[in-house]
Amino acid sequence: MLADKSVNEHSFQVDLRGLVDLLSHHLYSSPRVYLRELLQNAVDAVTARRQADPSAPTAIRITVDEAGLRVDDPGVGLTEADVHRFLATIGRSSKRDDLEGARREFLGQFGIGLLACFTVAERIRVVTRSAADPQAPPVEWAATSDGTYSVRRLGPDERQAPGTSVFLTPRPGAERWFAPDLVVELARDFGSLLPYEVTVDGGGRTVRTTDSPAVWDRSYDSPAARRAALLAYGERVLGFRALDVVELDIELAGIRGAAYILPQPANPSAGGRHRVYLKGMLLGDATTGLLPDWAFFARCLVDTDTLRPTASREGLFEDETLGAVREALGGRLRDWLTGLAAQEPHRLAAFLAVHNLGVKSLARHDLDLFRIMLPYLEFESTDGTVTLAEFARRHPVIRFTTSVDDFRQVASIAAAQGVGVLNGGYTYDAELFALLPAVAPDVVVEELDTEVVTAALDPVDQADELALAGFLAAARGALDPLGCDVILRSFLPASVSALYLESRATRGERTRAETAAEADGVWAEILGALKSEAPRARLVLNHRSPVVRRLAGVRDRALLVTTIEALYGQALLMTHRPLRPADVALVNRAFDDLLGWASRSAAGPDGPERLDGADEGEETK
Repeated sequence: MLADKSVNEHSFQVDLRGLVDLLSHHLYSSPRVYLRELLQNAVDAVTARRQADPSAPTAIRITVDEAGLRVDDPGVGLTEADVHRFLATIGRSSKRDDLEGARREFLGQFGIGLLACFTVAERIRVVTRSAADPQAPPVEWAATSDGTYSVRRLGPDERQAPGTSVFLTPRPGAERWFAPDLVVELARDFGSLLPYEVTVDGGGRTVRTTDSPAVWDRSYDSPAARRAALLAYGERVLGFRALDVVELDIELAGIRGAAYILPQPANPSAGGRHRVYLKGMLLGDATTGLLPDWAFFARCLVDTDTLRPTASREGLFEDETLGAVREALGGRLRDWLTGLAAQEPHRLAAFLAVHNLGVKSLARHDLDLFRIMLPYLEFESTDGTVTLAEFARRHPVIRFTTSVDDFRQVASIAAAQGVGVLNGGYTYDAELFALLPAVAPDVVVEELDTEVVTAALDPVDQADELALAGFLAAARGALDPLGCDVILRSFLPASVSALYLESRATRGERTRAETAAEADGVWAEILGALKSEAPRARLVLNHRSPVVRRLAGVRDRALLVTTIEALYGQALLMTHRPLRPADVALVNRAFDDLLGWASRSAAGPDGPERLDGADEGEETK
């Protein structure tokens, strides 16, 4: 049969330049994906042919030379009609939804994947012969970036075997994407798990870039050898030596692979980024959404044949299937944790030393796991860093703060009085404390109230309090404008002269009042209506403190008020909370006055004035 070598010129039914711009700047993250698209087309073509002929050849060959790049596959090939049908109408609209639909429809044909090569190529030429229709002549399809293409029937001798060869001519400025070493790197990165052999010829050498079957699909002499191989593979691909490895073999979800436990703490807000393959082809090495949010301590290397890629084939499409897979993988990690707790507590301890936060996150949603982890999860408390089980044995009532500042404010005082307090200011801790009765019904848990701390402090004898009556009256008068009451108690340690106690309700009311004072109009009225009868803050003076006792002898009222303000400022600083502008001004004024008084005293101090009955500001020599 003579070949019809007439050339038919055609134009794409699309603005090709606009489509290439869309592919380059909106669909694909980098031009490097051009090689993945070529490999994907070749692999799918080989797979299609082997469905009809299991004995068909499978080797895919990439050749790089001065002219550009060539990909040869022994796949199913195309007829002339196929070429027109798959290329003439691709990307008719530049809308992304249409591109995604086209990507799904023509995956494994030439479609969007081939046109993506225009991001690096000036000219694309395809020579193909159909295996499905042996009588059809081979066809040459040639296209340029100006949006035109031609189709030419070839003679039988110009391509005898079924399959396809794709030739790319580099665009000016894109030659680096055709360097042999880079092509080898891209082919290995994208296609190392492909089921068919892929080789790259270029730079005077031939390199096999596939390494299948995957490490998790191989046979090993022992579980220890398997674990060692998985860890070594993860270190080579992910770049870190994992703390542990969890196999992910979930047949119903179409998942094979492994989860690698990070050797250092991870940022929960960063989210997991995983290396995901779709039927052996790399989908992405920073794919998100594969694991539940709480599993941020793991990085996955998996191959799947059930999940749906996005239009760019660089991420996973969020649908019910992905949700089910995510739940199944989360269950596998949960089983691994509970297994460690039951059989290998030393490995669990090593894991928790790094990833305490991740397990706490999981335990919030899984009471069974929370119950299992009670002997292992540690929390900051007035008894030091302890487990909840240990803390509950020491304290019949478990009290906790909801902020780190609240804990720091009362920790030393509460510990000295024998009051046990847990720090619930860290991520997830307060939630777990509140859930504790659900797994340990005999335990009483309550949020710490400042009244509990006050009640734990020893009262002072009436005679001692009367001796300080003038001092206490001056203190109350000085701090009343700041919304702070003053009381006298006796507590340890004696080195703490004053303790500032303020409940959350008190802080909330103070914030409301300050905001209302600065607001106007309707907003001020709304804030005014929200006024509450929250208890005032308290400055608790320590009668055990030598400083407080000596203050009873101070007769200079101005000096006394200054020292009271200094004690108030010191107690505020001990809470580690941000100071209000009024508090900052008070602290600065108090310490300036104390320095001034000290300098005057060194030069010849005035005699003190008695507090009982003397006018404020008078001095007696």
